[in-house]
Amino acid sequence: MRSFVNEKSKNIKPSGIRKFFDIVRETEGAISLGVGEPDFVTPWKVRAAAITSLQRGYTQYTGNRGIPTLLELISRYLSERFGLQYDPKHILITVGGSEAIDLALRACVERGDEVLIPDPAYVSYSPLVQMSDGVPVHVECYEEDEFVLKPEHLEKAITPKTKAIILTYPNNPTGGIMTEEDLKKIAEVIVKHDLLVLTDEIYAELTYGKKHASIASLPNMKERTVYISGFSKAFAMTGWRMGYVCAPAEIDEAMFKIHQYGIMCAPITSQYAAIEALKDGFLDGFATVEEMRDSYDKRRKFVLHSLKEIGLPCFEPRGAFYAFPSVKTSGLNSEEFAERLLKEQKVAVVPGGAFGDFGEYNVRLSYATSMSALSEAFDRTCAFMRKIK
Repeated sequence: MRSFVNEKSKNIKPSGIRKFFDIVRETEGAISLGVGEPDFVTPWKVRAAAITSLQRGYTQYTGNRGIPTLLELISRYLSERFGLQYDPKHILITVGGSEAIDLALRACVERGDEVLIPDPAYVSYSPLVQMSDGVPVHVECYEEDEFVLKPEHLEKAITPKTKAIILTYPNNPTGGIMTEEDLKKIAEVIVKHDLLVLTDEIYAELTYGKKHASIASLPNMKERTVYISGFSKAFAMTGWRMGYVCAPAEIDEAMFKIHQYGIMCAPITSQYAAIEALKDGFLDGFATVEEMRDSYDKRRKFVLHSLKEIGLPCFEPRGAFYAFPSVKTSGLNSEEFAERLLKEQKVAVVPGGAFGDFGEYNVRLSYATSMSALSEAFDRTCAFMRKIK
């Protein structure tokens, strides 16, 4: 049946993360620091709202764009939390942030267009660019810069074929952030070369010590930016698949048509859950979000201290819930380190090489897990480091 599969699909590499997780599932007693999702359960009020919607028989399609109340609440949320002004008529509810990224690329990228991706980067970006007939171009980000994209590296990567750049800060896998000053320097290059920006800000609520800044809030940037976010990380709603995308009118119209034919609408039950998440958040000042962030921050500090103790250097991540330590002191690359740590100590981390060439000597570990699991994992990792040195 191989002759029926198109060449584009054949040439896309399987996810390095999923391949590694398959091994983890087969390892009895493993402690996984690889999962990129909150360990909190979706708040009860949100779950109850979804249950109530089912009890009332709300099981039909919604409008293609989403429930109007939800669109209005997202508009208010973006304004009050991040200073972003988006008309509800240019907000589109998607099946997770992943659909939003796919829609934006398919709506804007034509055959041969180059899309710049800061490296290391979330594993889906390059394959989605390829599936849109574009060419992913990885832009180097260095550990000594805390994996922040520098304007000189961006400038060097731009060619006459460059059409867009994907930004993702706070960053998965590194936990790095870009401040407003960092973004201003990048914005100058973007405007100079007339590029489109796809900004994936799914971790915007999860920053530590620095308030999140969006490139869409800078002068002359909103009109050339596709803003992508969702409920998965900040509201502990990964399985609900609730994302959204805000874009200039022309791009919004193109994405809307693709969404109409490909998806039709996001699940109605999840939309009612998202409505409650925002309504409840406005009532209590997003206290639940703040509590989860405070908990992650405590674990973040523990992880940084533990990494230092066992001899794995790591810059201080100020966003998301990941650390991205260097494993060069072990004498192993990321895949060798992760495979041996799992086999010999039953601790699962993700090889940094899965996120691009500039993560080849780092591993990603998630601290969105219990303190007891983190403590045991670092005891085991310490034993591993003593053994290989």
